[in-house]
Amino acid sequence: MDKILDLHIHSKYSRACSPGLNLSNIARACETRGIDMVATSDFTHPAWFEHMTDMLVEDTEGIYKLKDESSKTRFILGTELSCVKKHKDKTRRVHVCVFAPNLEVVAKFNQTLENMGFNLKSDGRPILGLNVKTLLEIMLEVDKRMVMIPAHVWTPWFGIFGSKGGYDSLEEAFEELAPHIFAIETGLSSDPVMNWRLSALDNITLVSNSDAHSCGKLGREANVFEFGSEKDITYSEIMRILNKKSHVKSPAGDHVVNKFKYTIEFYPEEGKYHWDGHRNCKFVCPPEESDKLKNICPKCGKPLVIGVENRVHKLADRSVEEAKEVGKKQIPYKSLVPLPEILADTFGCGVNTKRVKVQYDEMIEKLGSEFHILLNVSLESIEKASTKIIAGAIERVRQGNIHVEPGYDGEFGVVRIFKDSGDRGGPKQTGFDLE
Repeated sequence: MDKILDLHIHSKYSRACSPGLNLSNIARACETRGIDMVATSDFTHPAWFEHMTDMLVEDTEGIYKLKDESSKTRFILGTELSCVKKHKDKTRRVHVCVFAPNLEVVAKFNQTLENMGFNLKSDGRPILGLNVKTLLEIMLEVDKRMVMIPAHVWTPWFGIFGSKGGYDSLEEAFEELAPHIFAIETGLSSDPVMNWRLSALDNITLVSNSDAHSCGKLGREANVFEFGSEKDITYSEIMRILNKKSHVKSPAGDHVVNKFKYTIEFYPEEGKYHWDGHRNCKFVCPPEESDKLKNICPKCGKPLVIGVENRVHKLADRSVEEAKEVGKKQIPYKSLVPLPEILADTFGCGVNTKRVKVQYDEMIEKLGSEFHILLNVSLESIEKASTKIIAGAIERVRQGNIHVEPGYDGEFGVVRIFKDSGDRGGPKQTGFDLE
């Protein structure tokens, strides 16, 4: 059986996050989206940890469910932490996802951090004055089953490979502990092909998660795993699947059994750090233009924020074509556009409008979860439950026949499925307005 996992989200206790992010609402939203398992998030925050212990009970080993059994959604104990510390003559700012096998280990880990003087009440994603290697050492001392996955690894400000304080390799960051890092999160602004350009990552599993700050953003990226049965869904099995070194050969011994089926991806151009730019000046450009400008904004003369594609290019030792060839032996991926964005572009209106919400709710009621609609439901059934234009829009997304204006310096990119109302089947408009 296939299960969809989102291993990185936030709670209402993280900065700039929705107050509606509690476990019950998260579970309900996951069912609507089609997510089977989600990270609890923010388990170092005392109030959220209390909420977790009040609401959750262990189902299978290391996997939790709501005590009242009001949802089929399952939870894995995972959070994001911010490490800020000078290391090797440079201030490093790195975000990491941290996972624990049970609530008892979380409590021990939290107490360890509190004993070190860290203020865990300050934020759901607290800032720790540690480098990532030291944090990993602490985790392994608390319990060797704890796992670290560097988060959104390419983002400029807080990615482990980011242009504003990251490293050039996992070995540079973790030294002799680098073998403990068996997976990285690619982030919204990169896709697997971009990561396959680095041969150093060939034996590292690439995961994709939403990093959701509201229920509506859950599952915008996710992972699809195969399990034999419900009882096989455990913390240990999930970590084994994520660790390529733990994969086993088929009974015949002729191939490796990979239960990581594929990742569900944002179009990376839509991520808010894909290209280089300067938000205050509304200036954006591809890496080759940044090189010509010597990374200086032509409008104000200040340094550009160097985005993900540029940073990948700097560290890559393969071309895009070579990466695609290598990718044939890697975990595949599917690029999607969230259903509300598809509907908004189809109607030519805002994504948060009533018209979009009504149509979204109708389709969920008639056809099932959002992922089921986007991935599995036939176009004929979609047309019967909505309109021919909506079915056509979903077909375009499945085919990758879309247009994206790249994001930069904290500004999300803009996805367009239809160029204009004429392309949707209405009166033809001139030009292509992206504003």
